[in-house]
Amino acid sequence: MRTSSVTACRAELSRATGEELRALIAFYEEDPRSGVRDAVGAAVRRVERERAEAERLERMHELEDSLRASGFALVAGVDEVGRGALAGPVSAAAVVLPAGVRIAGLDDSKRLTPDRRAVVAGRIRSEAVSVGVAHVPAHIADALGMTAAVRCAMERALALLRPPADHAITDGLRVGLPIPETPVVKGDASIAAVAAASVVAKVERDALMASLASHYPAWQFHVNKGYGTPEHLNAIAVHGICPLHRRSFAPCSEDPTLF
Repeated sequence: MRTSSVTACRAELSRATGEELRALIAFYEEDPRSGVRDAVGAAVRRVERERAEAERLERMHELEDSLRASGFALVAGVDEVGRGALAGPVSAAAVVLPAGVRIAGLDDSKRLTPDRRAVVAGRIRSEAVSVGVAHVPAHIADALGMTAAVRCAMERALALLRPPADHAITDGLRVGLPIPETPVVKGDASIAAVAAASVVAKVERDALMASLASHYPAWQFHVNKGYGTPEHLNAIAVHGICPLHRRSFAPCSEDPTLF
């Protein structure tokens, strides 16, 4: 048995990863010191979390791998953001991930904090075969209707992929895209490429809304991103609407400054 101090054992276990960590757990598991036993327990729990995360990521790639095995070379995940906002564009991203790449922390954008989304979005862009992002502005969404606006944003995002995708996986219902399409309910939480698209779309749209906030300061778009928060609704009641608002959405459609 080693005679390292408890502090040294803890440090050694906390630094180690992979096979080295498992070897250290086996080495220290019979150490009678309570501090070392606590450190070993924490290390065991870390190994279990890492194993569960690795298995989760593997499951997220199963559909993409299956589609590749059936003959599709470039499978894109596609997702939208901003469908329910009162202001700003409907945005979509299309992401093709390479086979065999696992992006740490990848998940539905709604499950990640803004800081984590930014980190994961950077990883996606550095690893992806291709990424396309498109925004359909509010006045076009009003003219088309929301279903058609979402489809338009997705089609534009797909058109930006180089090389082009030959299959799309979408979140929820079938969209009617110009390439073969597989819809998956809650795909943004269960399919790697769709989760990647949800993260990229959210980060890009949030950044766009923040950049536009200085032009329309009364509505605090850098905070609410165009969604109907109480503060945003109060700003509409006080100041009316601006060109970023969707006139087909209540309460924007009821604003007395419209006509």
